[in-house]
Amino acid sequence: MANKLRLGVDVGGTNTYGVIASAKHPTTPDITRGIQQAIKDVLDQVPNSTDIQSVSIGTTHFVNALVERDPARLDRVAVIRLCGPFSHGTPPCVGFPLDLRALLQGPYFLIDGSEISSVDPCEIESACKEIANSNVRAVVVSSVFAPIDSAIKQEEHVASIVRTALSHVDVVCSKDVAHLGLLERENAAILNASLLRYAKMTVAGFQRATRSLNLKCPIFITSNDGMLLSCAQASQLPVRTFSSGPTNSMRGAAFLAALGSDVAKQSALVVDIGGTTTDIGMLLPTGFPRQAAAHHELCGVLLNLPMPHVTSIGLGGGSLVRQSPCTGNIVVGPDSVGHRITSEALVFNGSTLTATDIAVAAGRASIGDPSLVENISPSTIDGAQKTIKAMLQNTLDIMKTSAADIPIYLVGGGSILAPDELEGVSRVHRLPHYDVANAVGAAVAQISGVVDSFEDTSSMSVSEVRKIVEARAIERAISAGADPQRVTIIESEAIPIAYTSGRCRFYVKAAGEWDGISAQVHSDACDSEDESVIRPSPPGTGFPDVPCHPLPIPSELDISSYVPNVQDNQWFLSEIDLEWISDGCYVLGCGGGGSPLHTFLELREMVRNGSIIRVVDLAFLSPDAMVGYGGGMGSPEVSSERLLRKEYDEACAELWNFVGITKPEALCALEIGGGNGMINLIVAASKNYDIPVVDGDFMLHQITPNVFDESGKGLNFLPSVISSGDGNIMIMTRAKRDTDADAALRAACVEMGTDVGLASKPLKAKDLQMSMISNTVSLSWRIGRAIALARKQSNIGQVGRIIVDAVGGSRSAKVLFSGKIADVRRRLYKGHTIGEVVITALAYENDDSSEAIEKFTGSLVVPFKNENLYAEHTSADGQTTIQAVVPDLICILDAQNGSALGTQEYKYGLRVVVIGITAAPQWTGTARGMAIGGPAAFGFHEVPYVPLGVYTQPKSVIEEYGHRD
Repeated sequence: MANKLRLGVDVGGTNTYGVIASAKHPTTPDITRGIQQAIKDVLDQVPNSTDIQSVSIGTTHFVNALVERDPARLDRVAVIRLCGPFSHGTPPCVGFPLDLRALLQGPYFLIDGSEISSVDPCEIESACKEIANSNVRAVVVSSVFAPIDSAIKQEEHVASIVRTALSHVDVVCSKDVAHLGLLERENAAILNASLLRYAKMTVAGFQRATRSLNLKCPIFITSNDGMLLSCAQASQLPVRTFSSGPTNSMRGAAFLAALGSDVAKQSALVVDIGGTTTDIGMLLPTGFPRQAAAHHELCGVLLNLPMPHVTSIGLGGGSLVRQSPCTGNIVVGPDSVGHRITSEALVFNGSTLTATDIAVAAGRASIGDPSLVENISPSTIDGAQKTIKAMLQNTLDIMKTSAADIPIYLVGGGSILAPDELEGVSRVHRLPHYDVANAVGAAVAQISGVVDSFEDTSSMSVSEVRKIVEARAIERAISAGADPQRVTIIESEAIPIAYTSGRCRFYVKAAGEWDGISAQVHSDACDSEDESVIRPSPPGTGFPDVPCHPLPIPSELDISSYVPNVQDNQWFLSEIDLEWISDGCYVLGCGGGGSPLHTFLELREMVRNGSIIRVVDLAFLSPDAMVGYGGGMGSPEVSSERLLRKEYDEACAELWNFVGITKPEALCALEIGGGNGMINLIVAASKNYDIPVVDGDFMLHQITPNVFDESGKGLNFLPSVISSGDGNIMIMTRAKRDTDADAALRAACVEMGTDVGLASKPLKAKDLQMSMISNTVSLSWRIGRAIALARKQSNIGQVGRIIVDAVGGSRSAKVLFSGKIADVRRRLYKGHTIGEVVITALAYENDDSSEAIEKFTGSLVVPFKNENLYAEHTSADGQTTIQAVVPDLICILDAQNGSALGTQEYKYGLRVVVIGITAAPQWTGTARGMAIGGPAAFGFHEVPYVPLGVYTQPKSVIEEYGHRD
C-alpha cells in the first residue's frame, strides 16, 4: 500500500544510519550532508519515494554544541525569574560550570511575581529595555510552580509582554521545557534558549536535505523519551533531543524483538555495544525505556528533563585488550581505537589487540582476515571473554529492577562480543537488523501527551483522580497528532507530598502512533527558514570577558596539599571548604535532612561576591555569649520550587527582637546533617549579621535538641519563631511537653505553605559546653575532603575505608556493607517518610576493577524514618546480626561516585556502600540521649542498642591549621 513507509535516520559519532531498507554512511563534519547521503542510500533501495510517509531523524547536533562549548552555536541568555521574595540567593546559572556560565549568562531579573504577589508590567518593560541594550538574542521566563500554574499563567503573560517589547528575541517559558524543580527547570530552559538560533538553522538544513531528494513528506526529530517532535517543535525545544540516541536504540530493540513471534511484550535490558562503549538501559513492557532519576547532570548542569536511565561502560568492538601488570588478569577497555578499528585492529592488518580480534579468534564472528589472529594464545582469548562476560554481568545486575532473571536484547555492531549465556539473564536475544536498531527506533517513534500536576484528593480517592489525569494526558496526545485508536498510558505515577494531606502529585504520560494526518504536526514553522535568514551573531557581539575565579576545581595534588584559611582562631571558608562541608553534611544526614545542594550554591555565590563566612570553636566565645540556632522545616517538594529566601533570617530577627537582643554573638547548626548543617552560615555571613558559626551542632531530634544542664534537666527552647518568608510569622512561647511544641509547629508549617524557617531561644555558651557536639563542621569538612580525594585518585572503590579513616579510624567507624539495593518499601506517616531498604551483596567474578573493593556476603536491611535507624545483616546461612543502631550514625553512599543518598533517592539497582559512625557520648551515655535518640524512640523496643565502637572526637580544623606559618 502506498504512503505507509517511514524512514528513520540516526546520527552517531562514527556512522549515520538510515532504515527502511538498511544503509550506513560515515558521519561527516557537515552532519546535514551525512544525513542527506544516508537518506539517498535508502531511497536507492525503495521503488517509489512517494511511498515514504515521513522521515524521522535522531541527532546529536545540539548536545554536541554544549559539550564542545562552541560559541558559534550558542547564544547568551537573559532570564526573568518570577519569584517574589524567594530564591534571590541562587540566581540563574548559579550551578553552571564557570566556563559554560561565562558563555551563556546574560542579564537576569528577579521579579516580584507568583501569586505571592502579582506581576507588575512596568517591571517587565524595564527589564526589556536593559535586555535590548545587551545584544542578547534569547530570554527565559521562569516562575515558581509554573508547571502547575494552569489558571494564572504568569509565565505566558510575561512572555507576551517580552515578545511585544522585543520582537527580535526568542522567548522560552520554563514550563514548556521541564518539570517541577525551579532551578533544574530553569537550567534546562537556559540551555534550550542558548541553542535556539542554531536549532532553527540546523532543522532548516534537515528540511533542505530531504527536499533536495524530492521528498514531500513531513520531517520529524526524535526526542529523549522516544517521541516525535515536528520541525517546529524541535527548533523551539532542542534540549528535548539530547538523549535521543540511547532512546532510539531501546525503542528500535523493542520493535525488532516484536518481529519475533516468540517474544511477547516484556521488561528487558537492551545492551547496545558500539565501537567504544556499551550502553545498557531497561526497556519496560510498554516498549519505552525506564526514565532516569528526577534530577541528573548534563555538561555539568543539573537538569530535570525526561531522560532514559542508561549506564555506560568502556566496552566496545575497538576496546583494547591487555594483561594487568598488577593482577595478571586480562583487562578489556575502557580505552579504545574507536573509528580507527579498520586500520589498527589485528584482523585488519593493524598492530593493536582489540575486543573484535578476540571475537574473531574465538570463532564468534567473521570479520577482516581471521588468519591474522590465529596466534593469539588460548589463555588470552579465554581471559578476555571471561572479563567481557563479567563486565556485562556486573552492569546488568545494577540495571535490573528485580532479583528475577530477565531477558536481554543485543543490538549495535559490537554485539558480537557478548556471550550467549549470562548469569541473571533468562535469555540472550540476538535481534535481526541489530546493527541499525537506533535508526529503527527513530522510524517507530510516537506522539505523546504529558501531565505533571498537583491535584486535590480530599474528596475523591487517589485512583479516581488518577483516571481523570490519565484522560487528560490521552487528550493531549491526540491533540498533538496521535491516532485516537492507538493511544495508551505508558507512565502513571501518584507521588505523596510530605506534611500534606488531601493533595498528591501525578505524573502521567500517554503515547500513540502518529495518525499521519494531523494538521499540527504538518505545520512546520521552520519551512521558510534558511541560512540567509538565520544569521550568525553579529560581529562585535561575542561573549564578554568573564573574570576567572581564583578557586578552580582542585586537582588531586590540590586536595592533598590544600590548607584552609585559619587566622586568629577563626576559619574563613572558601569555595572548596563549602563544597566539602556540603558533601559531608549530606553523609551525616544519614538519609534525612534534605540535600544541602541549594544551600551550598547560595553560599558559594556569596563567597564569589566577597562575603566572609567564619567558623570558630566554642572556646572562642565568652561563657555568657549568646548562641542562636535554627534552620528549615518543611516539605522537599515545596522547597525545590521556593528556593532559599529570607524566611530563616526573618524568624531569627523576630525572635531576637522578642527576647530583647540585637543579635547573638554566634550561631550554631540545629543539626549537622543535611541542609540544616549549612543554613546558619548564610545568616552569619558578613553580608547579613556578620557573626561566626560555632564548630558544632545542637544534636537535633525533630525540633527538640538533646541539650541539658548538669542535673540532666532539658533546657527550655521556647520561645520559638517560624516564618514563611512571605509575610506570615508565628511565635510559640509555651508548651506542656516537647512533643506538643513539635506537633504545633509542624501543623503551623503546613498552614504557612509547608516550608518555613525556624529559630529557637538563644542559649549561653556555657550551657553548651557539656552538651553540644564539638567540631562537627570540621567532621563534615573531613568527610567531604575524603570523598573528593577518592574521586580524584580514581579510588572510589575504597571511599568507605577512606571516610572511616577520616572520622577516626576503625575503632570509631566501620564499613558495614556494600552491595546493590534489591528492594525499597516506603510510605508517608504523620509527615515522615518511613520504610526500609534491602541491600544484597554483589558477586565480583573476574572483574579487575573490583580488586580494591571490600567484599561482603548475604544481605543488609536498613529501616528508616526520614533517616536510617538500624542495620541488620543476614548471612548466607540465615543468621541475623544487628550491626549498627541509632543513635549511632548509619550512612548510605552511592558506590559509583561516593555521594550520600537521601532516603528519597533509594531505588532498586543502585550500588551502595553502608558506613557506620559511632555517636557522641551525649547521645549514647545519657538517659535523655537514649530516650529521644535510641531505637525505642522510633518504636523499635525489641532492638537493643549495641555500641558500634568507641567515639573519637573530630579534630578541629582550627586547632590543626591555626598555628601554621
